[in-house]
Amino acid sequence: MAVKSTIIDIDAQIEKLRERKKLLIVKSAGRFARAATKAGLAEMEISDEEVDRIIEEIAVRFRKPENKGARGGNAASHRQTNRGAGTTTAVPHDS
Repeated sequence: MAVKSTIIDIDAQIEKLRERKKLLIVKSAGRFARAATKAGLAEMEISDEEVDRIIEEIAVRFRKPENKGARGGNAASHRQTNRGAGTTTAVPHDS
């Protein structure tokens, strides 16, 4: 017979999941902070709006194809021209 969960058990599970979610967010933030620092972005004067735009472009690039349509656009519609500023450099993705 299946064991019934009590409200207290469910609340405890929810709290564990919240803590797990916090940990994953902190680990992810650290990962991106390390990459930005390694690339020299931490020393650059970049507005929050520009950082948000750049991160969105990266997300579009790596988002799974089935999720692209959910946002109502494709990668090309989110890209802006580089206007000749800077160059692109391949960065190794090792941990």
